[in-house]
Amino acid sequence: MNISFTFKNFEPSDHLKGYAKKRFEKVAKYVPDSTADLQVNLQVDKFRHKADIILNADGIHVSAYEASEDMYSTIDMVLDKLEAQLRKMREKTKSRSKKGRGNKSVQMNILSFDELTADSVPTIVGTDEYEPKPMSIDEAAMQLDTLENEFLVFRNAETEGVNVIYKRKNGDYGLIDPGY
Repeated sequence: MNISFTFKNFEPSDHLKGYAKKRFEKVAKYVPDSTADLQVNLQVDKFRHKADIILNADGIHVSAYEASEDMYSTIDMVLDKLEAQLRKMREKTKSRSKKGRGNKSVQMNILSFDELTADSVPTIVGTDEYEPKPMSIDEAAMQLDTLENEFLVFRNAETEGVNVIYKRKNGDYGLIDPGY
């Protein structure tokens, strides 16, 4: 991220420049684009210290303004305001992507063999449909222990994908994560 500073009506100390640069580098975690530009305008008018920030990145344009009686506190306040706006934008895009996926239900088919012959064909004897609940892998393993089933379909809380955990013959657990 490119950070440029403009100082108006005062000469900044090296400490102030270093402090401001260090603080504004934190914004990079919200912007994945390495070609993002952050313009920081710091100004002193008599007793007011003002900070005006403009962030331009791929599809993002955010600005923030603050003023106080101390430049260091002004920098902190404007950074807090900018981070709040970026967090809000990130949460919006996350919720939009979750909406687009929608809730997916899982359909389980129960197969059985009428007779055990070499040419037996399994038939569906029951169907169950449910929506997988979000949980961690450890929670899914504990839930599987309480159930009499040999497997459990759940939504992985970390990856938000549909996973299957199953009991292996040796007593351990297996996990199927399709990765999409």
